Amino acid sequence: MKAATINELKQELVNLSPSKLSELCLRLARFKKENKELLTYLLFEAHDTPGYIESVKAEMALQFADINKSNVYFVKKTLRKILRTANKYTRYSGLAQVEIEVLIYFCTSMKELNVPITSNPVLSNIYLNQLKKINKALNGLHEDLQYDYQREIQAL
Repeated sequence: MKAATINELKQELVNLSPSKLSELCLRLARFKKENKELLTYLLFEAHDTPGYIESVKAEMALQFADINKSNVYFVKKTLRKILRTANKYTRYSGLAQVEIEVLIYFCTSMKELNVPITSNPVLSNIYLNQLKKINKALNGLHEDLQYDYQREIQAL
């Protein structure tokens, strides 16, 4: 079965009644956890961006608190898991501001772990790649916001 294009889906959704559209959304939400999470974001959290950022940071803080620091392998594995979660939540919002704030929080939390980031190439690459992503997202923001975030990035 070949999937329809976004344009075809859009045309078909425009023609549906509101009750049928609601039924389709609920059916989509039943099949995948990510669909349900995205629908939850769109319905309940999209209007409150600062609150959403804080809730994502709180979830990341819990994950950072659970890192097993006994072995660098476990640290790398958990950091990648936290990063997957962070990327998923920033993808839901689609806003550069959310991505920047979440990634800055990730980098500061990573530095606060007291794990030798510079001596391990994998940890160093994770950290540097997030800084690159922050700078890339920063280019799409207004100049005033860029200046505010630039100072935070300098601290990293």
